Amino acid sequence: MADGVPSILGGIAREMKHLSERQRVIAQNIANSETPGYKAHEVRAPDFSALLAQQHAGGGAPRVARPRVELTAGMAALGARPTGGSLVLDHDVTETKPDGNNVTLEDQLLKMGQVQADFTAMTNLYRKQQSLLKTALGRGGGG
Repeated sequence: MADGVPSILGGIAREMKHLSERQRVIAQNIANSETPGYKAHEVRAPDFSALLAQQHAGGGAPRVARPRVELTAGMAALGARPTGGSLVLDHDVTETKPDGNNVTLEDQLLKMGQVQADFTAMTNLYRKQQSLLKTALGRGGGG
């Protein structure tokens, strides 16, 4: 428990933020589906190694990390945007159009459906955790 927030609630909040960012990127891909040369983007999954370390306190906590890419002046001049290192080109595309655009609406809509299902799962987990906390405090909520 860090800062008074149980680790599972912190993990749920982090995943919901990730899903929100992913939804924004998918919407941007859909909006640019007819832009010549546009390449579909995706958001990297968050690093949950800190949560794993809390669960394995005491000895040899597993380490899960991804390399970070720093935005240089040259990259900024080419139009790259700072995203905290989480925005990457989507390599899971089914086709590339003759104009270089690789956004397929079907793929993006499938991803949007997965985001919705994942968000629903996280919302249900959050509700269950709140109910358990209320029960533990003797304030009901056993549903």
